[in-house]
Amino acid sequence: MMSKEGIWSAHYRALTIGIILVVTATAFEGLAVTTIAPGLSRELQGEDLYGWVFSAYLLAQLIGTVVTGQFVDRKGPAQPFIVTIVLFALGIVVAAIAPDMYTLLLGRVMQGFGAGALVNCVYTMITLRYPDSLRPQILAVFSSAYILPGLFGPYVAGIIAEQLSWRYVFWLILPFIFLSALLTTPSFRGLQPPKTSAANNRSLLLPFFLAIGTGALLFGLGKIPSIYGFLLSIAGLLTLSVPLYKLMPKGTLLARSGLPAVIASRGLFVAAYYGTQTYLVLGLTTILGLTANKAGLAVASAAISWSLAANVQAKLDKKDQGVGRKKRIIIGLVIMLIGVACTVPLPLIHQDLFGIVVAIFSQIIMGFGIGLAHPTSGAIAFSLAKAGEEGKVSAELSIADTFTPAIVIGVGGAIISVMTAFAFSLSVGITVSLLLQTFIVILGLASAARLATRSVPVQENRDTLG
Repeated sequence: MMSKEGIWSAHYRALTIGIILVVTATAFEGLAVTTIAPGLSRELQGEDLYGWVFSAYLLAQLIGTVVTGQFVDRKGPAQPFIVTIVLFALGIVVAAIAPDMYTLLLGRVMQGFGAGALVNCVYTMITLRYPDSLRPQILAVFSSAYILPGLFGPYVAGIIAEQLSWRYVFWLILPFIFLSALLTTPSFRGLQPPKTSAANNRSLLLPFFLAIGTGALLFGLGKIPSIYGFLLSIAGLLTLSVPLYKLMPKGTLLARSGLPAVIASRGLFVAAYYGTQTYLVLGLTTILGLTANKAGLAVASAAISWSLAANVQAKLDKKDQGVGRKKRIIIGLVIMLIGVACTVPLPLIHQDLFGIVVAIFSQIIMGFGIGLAHPTSGAIAFSLAKAGEEGKVSAELSIADTFTPAIVIGVGGAIISVMTAFAFSLSVGITVSLLLQTFIVILGLASAARLATRSVPVQENRDTLG
């Protein structure tokens, strides 16, 4: 049944704005750190720990996502949201006042845990507070909230760091956190796990082992082709395999019809999106010699296209009441495949203007494709969430959005390292890495083909704004 209200109506307005602020704050923080990391690592004399500025955040985010998902299903989202937004804010403060690199990394761990937990709480809130007919709209807004940070975050952070100090970049985020807490917290009041809660009792150690294994795998991939790198990668893979299997829906690796197919497809196409951008920018800057801001035009064009397509899918979903969700994912991934395939020959092009034009064109196509598929996959996953498992499903979506991209980017880097070690040019290595992203989109498309023809909401009556 279609909702007569929209996400900007009186019942939802404050929550919608709060969600936008949460996403904007976490997105800006992540993108801004990319710009200021070289400067802060030099000032804190921690150049040897540079990579851990990002790795510490990622691994803590994995833990925060899964741990919070379990607490949300047991106690409801209110308490975890308040605790983690305070933790995220404290992480910002710790990083801003850090006297050395180790203290800054502690702040990054707190930020990563908080960011993963916050996204999980937001996803759960979307499941509980918005009816199925409005979820594609709020997920479209969720996607759009990344645009401004993507377009201006790195640039603004660079200006602040240059004119004042990188520390002020962290301080700038705090007001957004405060406003988002003020607007969203009232909507969490009274939300408790359903009496029929099927909250899982999986060990809280699982996400820690997943993070340890992922860290070892990523570190090992960075050391390939050395024997040490191969051994560490294998050890990491073995360590993460069991917790990953237990934390994902049964049948995810086989893309079994239902929620497993949704999670499998999403993990694959999100990984291909970020993997393509990572190695496209590497090719544009190292082979074509473009500056980072020019190469960033391609990334920005994909973000804008993603947002445009996300709003298109929301309107289409409202029109057909969710009947065409599977079709939209399939069409989106076909479009995305075309965009990713267009990037493959780019490292072999040595003409600057033609290269940047093709890069921007490919990213517009790729962004539009994932803009159709990403929010739609979220809407399907939320409609399949059983009562009491909203946090679990939210955690599974978040893992798909963070874990697989990290692994795919690490594998792409290992491919380049191995090929250059065997005397292949950097251009060839990047081309093969981009070819890998094309193959991953195809796997995502095959997984999406196993989705149910129509997603049927299972708990539409959970929309109780009272």
